[in-house]
Amino acid sequence: MSKPTRIAYFSMEIALEPEIPTYAGGLGILAGDTLRSAADMRLPMCAVTLIHRKGYFRQRLDESGWQFEEEDPWDIAKSVKELSPRVTVRIDGRDVHIRCWLYEIKGVSGEVIPVHLLDTDLEENSEWDRRLTDRLYLGDHYMRLCQEVVLGQGGVRMLKALGHRNLARFHMNEGHAACLGIELLYEEMEALGREEIDEEILHNVRAKCVFTTHTPVPAGHDQFGMELVRQVLGHYSAFLKRKDLFQSQHCESECLNMTSLALHLSHYVNGVAKRHAEVSRLMFAHYSIDAITNGVHPGTWVSPPFKVLFERFVPDWRKDSFNLRSILRIPDDQIWLAHQSAKDTLLNFITEQTGVQLSHDKITLGFARRAAAYKRPGLLFANRERLAVIAKQAGGLQLVYAGKAHPGDDQGKFLIQDIIRLKDDLAAQGITLVYLPDYDMRIAQLMTSGVDVWLNTPEAPMEASGTSGMKAALNGVPSLSVLDGWWIEGCIEGLTGWAVEDSTGAGDERALYDKLQKEIVPMYRDDRSKFIGIMRHSIALNGSFFNTQRMLLQYLARAYFP
Repeated sequence: MSKPTRIAYFSMEIALEPEIPTYAGGLGILAGDTLRSAADMRLPMCAVTLIHRKGYFRQRLDESGWQFEEEDPWDIAKSVKELSPRVTVRIDGRDVHIRCWLYEIKGVSGEVIPVHLLDTDLEENSEWDRRLTDRLYLGDHYMRLCQEVVLGQGGVRMLKALGHRNLARFHMNEGHAACLGIELLYEEMEALGREEIDEEILHNVRAKCVFTTHTPVPAGHDQFGMELVRQVLGHYSAFLKRKDLFQSQHCESECLNMTSLALHLSHYVNGVAKRHAEVSRLMFAHYSIDAITNGVHPGTWVSPPFKVLFERFVPDWRKDSFNLRSILRIPDDQIWLAHQSAKDTLLNFITEQTGVQLSHDKITLGFARRAAAYKRPGLLFANRERLAVIAKQAGGLQLVYAGKAHPGDDQGKFLIQDIIRLKDDLAAQGITLVYLPDYDMRIAQLMTSGVDVWLNTPEAPMEASGTSGMKAALNGVPSLSVLDGWWIEGCIEGLTGWAVEDSTGAGDERALYDKLQKEIVPMYRDDRSKFIGIMRHSIALNGSFFNTQRMLLQYLARAYFP
């Protein structure tokens, strides 16, 4: 007999597998990795998201490097199974009907975590409502709020219809899911026979809710004007009277701030790295915000050559990620052969996709992030004369870039275009630049295992956590990164990687070039054993700790069942 589900995990995006484009980036990747580890650990958990029939978007880059977006539909019937229950939610005075599709995540011991994908594409709905669950993060504020009602309130109702009636915890992965709190408030009002939301009701709801906030960037905190809120949620009069639940000092005028709502209705709140929790406590000074640093799922992100290596030397690594510390005893040549095999796979993929043939022997740097100004993808090119000197010293330098800009972010699109336009000039200086279009889960797997050094240059303290460097660490790829997010905790200078740290006032640009020119390139070229030692410690120290198994153990102890 299966054990009852106790934890419901809500996320607007979840990366289930490369062929299912129900994610946009790091938030969805984290959600998928969390659930894969939950299955490995046999946790009593289920998940709720939206079906996103047409995905996020496929990125197409024209000859000038400008980004265009295309729909990314997927074969739903091939990947998920329709379930029978139907529920409705009230939106803008009309009933919106919702069905559910099931995707099962299987753990290493065969345990299954059910993921419920909500879908409004039903004949009972209007044509507009049928399209409500088609696209991820696209559409205006009205559509966005309607989607969040479907996710939060519709999700709670669907879980109840599926028989999950004794859930102890509702975990909101970012504020998009905060509408689940409204549903729980009204459930308590009905159970207690109340017409208003009082402190007892708030206490009961808070006892069930956990909230993870993911970013200090203002655009990551959904806010909706009250005129729109009254239009969409006007029938929830008792909730709308309690403006203290959702209004925030960060709103320029009266609004529904989804982060404030989630904060106010949760007994436990965490940021996704120690530094991010500090920043969040400054942003939301009236709330207690803990820190649980993100992780990644080793079974998903370890490349095939390293899986073979781990199975040989650390056979129980999938069941217990902490055992990756034993990598310290693996000989240099075995680690290097595994890395070279992963690098071959990446280089072959690049040739297939772009026609560019990169050298197996030249040091290769990787950079893949959402194209946004604060992530500073162009920092490496700030002084191209200095970069050319480093390339000459290295005997040639190879750069592999990738990343999408949000469709509405023209500044991000210009960043991509500016980088791509540098290719010819860089080539004349011994620097080969490749920009891989349509960055997704598959390309992330290839890049984080196949480059030699992982580059990350955010403007501190804007990087909440960052997990791409964790994926790289699992594959023995050390990071060269600004000290922000997880890297503050993971960087042991010269042992697990290198910090881009400006102590002279000259700026991150000079610090970045200094590390490349004075330490990384000479070591890679002339002291391979020392470089492999850093690769080894990246796995043993960072790979064994910055994973979702450790992360979930912390959630269990602090948030779910303290």
